[in-house]
Parts: sequence; C-alpha cells; structure tokens
Amino acid sequence: MKKISIQLVALLALMAGFMALPAMAAKVVDGHHYLVIQVSSDDPATQTLALNNAVNVQKALGQDNVTLEIVAFGPGLSLLTRQNAQAERVQSLAMQDVTFSACHNTMTAVEKRTGQMPELTEGVKVVPAGVVRIMELQQQGYTYINP
Repeated sequence: MKKISIQLVALLALMAGFMALPAMAAKVVDGHHYLVIQVSSDDPATQTLALNNAVNVQKALGQDNVTLEIVAFGPGLSLLTRQNAQAERVQSLAMQDVTFSACHNTMTAVEKRTGQMPELTEGVKVVPAGVVRIMELQQQGYTYINP
C-alpha cells in the first residue's frame, strides 16, 4: 500500500509540473498560420512526406494564409541538394512561398568528410544551425512538426 501511495504522489507531482508549464499556443494572426517542418532523415519516403505536408497545408489553409519553413539538418540536408531526386520539387515549392533552410553546421561537416561543400538546390537559404533555427521559429509561435 505504501508503494502505491508513493507512486501516486509522484504521478500527481509530475502532472502538477506539466500543468505549471506555460501553454505554447500556435501562432495565428488574423487567420494567418505559421509552420516549421523539420527534416533530419535521409529516408526518401520521410523527405517526400515532409514536402507533401507542406503542400497539403498550403492547400488546406490557402497559400496566402500560411508562412511555412522547412529546416533540414544532419542526414536530412540531402533533401536540399541538387543531387536529390526531389530537387525540382524543392525548387518549385520555393517559388510557391515555402522557405527552405539548410544547416550550415551540417554543410561544414559534409565538407570536412567529403572535401566538398554540398551544392544546394536553387531557392534554398543557409542558416547557421538548423536546430537553433527551429528553436527561434518555435519561440516566435510557429507550430512544429517532424514527419
């Protein structure tokens, strides 16, 4: 019985801690939504899913009603390179108000490993650190997804 009481007290303390956290509401201003999508996998299906998520959000909410950024780092950086099978789609989406951000830290690591800086698809911007970029966007109220 004493063991159950201790577990119950621990559970209640944990729940109280979660309730004390400030609620992070998704940013919606005058019907305009903000979304950041993380891509950190080199799996083609996961990368395609991330792009599909972006397209589906734009279709559902209207292209003019959403600010959308895809941030790629680690193995996911491959999505934003010219050699990727999705390069034309990335370039097309960049022209349709999807921002693509490539992690400079990852690019530098690739250069150290291969001797060459990755060639990015046209329309992709470089940010100093992908994880930090996601943190900054979340602090600004962006909704975060990691497909």
